[in-house]
Amino acid sequence: MSELSSIGGVDFHCHLDLYPDHQAAVARAEAARIYTLTVTTTPKAWSRNHELTRNTRYVRAALGLHPQLVAERAGELPLWERHLPETRYVGEVGLDAGPRFYKSLDVQRQVFQRVLERCAEAGGKILTVHSVRSAPAVLEMIEGHLPPERGTVVLHWFTGSKSDARRAVALGCYFSINAEMTRTDRGRDLIRSLPRDRILTETDGPFTQVEGRPSEPSDVLDAIAGIGASIGLPADVAAKAVLSNLRSLLA
Repeated sequence: MSELSSIGGVDFHCHLDLYPDHQAAVARAEAARIYTLTVTTTPKAWSRNHELTRNTRYVRAALGLHPQLVAERAGELPLWERHLPETRYVGEVGLDAGPRFYKSLDVQRQVFQRVLERCAEAGGKILTVHSVRSAPAVLEMIEGHLPPERGTVVLHWFTGSKSDARRAVALGCYFSINAEMTRTDRGRDLIRSLPRDRILTETDGPFTQVEGRPSEPSDVLDAIAGIGASIGLPADVAAKAVLSNLRSLLA
C-alpha cells in the first residue's frame, strides 16, 4: 500500500488492452502515477494483461467476462475460474439489458451468478461491475450471492435510480464516476446523492473521449473536477477524498 502515498489519481475502470499499443498505455499510466484498474473483457485476454502488470507499481489488472460478450464467450467461464486465484480484481463483469444484448440476458445471469459465487468462495475480491439497464437485477444478484464480508463491488458508470443507489450503498458498494457522468443533470444529481466515502473515479477509456482522442488514465482529473463541481468541493479536496476511499477499499 506504500504506493498510495505517491498516487496522482485513481482510474478504477479502464481498458488498457484496447489501446493501439497496450504496453505503452500501461507505461503511460505508470508514469502518470495513476492507480489504474485495467479491466479485461474475456478470460483469454487475462494472461497478457497479467504479464504486463505483474511488476507495475500503480497499474492492476482485473479478470473479466464482459456481459456484452457472454453470448459468444460463455464457454470461457471455466478458464475464468482457473485464473481467479491469480488476482484480487475481477471485471468487467455484470449484466447488460440494453436492446443489443437483451436476448443473452439469461446466459448473462448464469455467468454473473457463477462469478459472484466463486468470488464469495475465494473471499477478498474487488469487482468492477457493469449494470446497463439492469441495476435492480445486478443488486439482487449481489445481495443473493456475494455477502459484503466476502467481497466488494464497485459499480462502474452507474446509471440506476437514486433508490437503486441507496440499495447499493446498503450492500457496501462503491461507485466509479467518469467525466461523462458529471456532464448531465441526471448524473450530477446522482453524484450528489451518493455518500462521499463511496466515490471513486474512472475514465472507461478508450470508450470515452477528451478533445477528440480516447481518454487515458491521466484524464481522470476531468472526472475529479466534475465531481467537485457537482458536490461543491474544490478539485484538490475531491481528489483527496477519492484517494481516501481507495485506501478504505483496498484495506
